[in-house]
Amino acid sequence: MRTASLSRDTLETKITLSLNLDESQPVSIDTGVGFFDHMLTLFAYHARISLQVKAVGDLEVDSHHVVEDIGILLGQALLEALGDKAGINRYGTSFVPMDETLGMASLDLSGRSFLVFDATFSNPKLGQFDTELAKEFFQALAFNSRMTLHLKIIHGENTHHKIESLFKATGRALREAIDKNSAIDGVNSTKGVL
Repeated sequence: MRTASLSRDTLETKITLSLNLDESQPVSIDTGVGFFDHMLTLFAYHARISLQVKAVGDLEVDSHHVVEDIGILLGQALLEALGDKAGINRYGTSFVPMDETLGMASLDLSGRSFLVFDATFSNPKLGQFDTELAKEFFQALAFNSRMTLHLKIIHGENTHHKIESLFKATGRALREAIDKNSAIDGVNSTKGVL
């Protein structure tokens, strides 16, 4: 089973996270930041993974620490659950339309951390979620999972739609990348290691 259960306990946040890459349930997200709960829930749904997150953090400051630390922990859990990455597709790309918005995610579970984030948001806040934290989350996820991740809003206006399309596209691209492929012997790399 490709699973991981981790926790992070700092002076700013206390987080527990469990995931299972081969099951789609349960999904239970409680971060104290409603919009972010919504984004993580749909990310898990479109990735078809089981994801459980419970976070308590210094929301009286803002939601930065909670969002970033969950990105760190989710990245670490993903890396652990993938193990040696034998037999997985490795690459995934998805385009997701949300009404007037079209978002794209393309990723490589290469062992090399990189983020390209090409998106701007006209609305600085959605509920308790500072929209600039979308990039912070994806950066923490990419760097801690050792993933190369390219995100782009091709066009769009509504900030909610833009961020949601990126979370959905990343989930769908991740599903493609982590799926096992019987045609792949070992890891999907001429190096023999990912």
